[in-house]
Amino acid sequence: MTRLRKMMLEELERRNYSEATARCYIRTVEDFSKRFKRSPDCLGPEHIREYRAELFKQRKLSPATVTQRLVALRFFCRETLKKTWTLPRRRCRHLHRKRLFRKFDL
Repeated sequence: MTRLRKMMLEELERRNYSEATARCYIRTVEDFSKRFKRSPDCLGPEHIREYRAELFKQRKLSPATVTQRLVALRFFCRETLKKTWTLPRRRCRHLHRKRLFRKFDL
């Protein structure tokens, strides 16, 4: 068992996560690491963005599954590595009503 896996499992147990959740989170970090052929602690936000795009486009996973994977990576970054989570939140695609009216001169 690697040092990082052991640290992550300890954090998951300390927070009383279920065994199923722990397995899912470990599997996600393992998949993420294998995708880039590097240790997960050497990967950054640009790798996470690329991984997220791959999950949607190539693997055709549902938004709920992708969210679950991103939550697992966020847990790994924040709780195991003690790093900040730097992925920007998605912006709402809807135009504000005033901008919409200005755009169409209504």
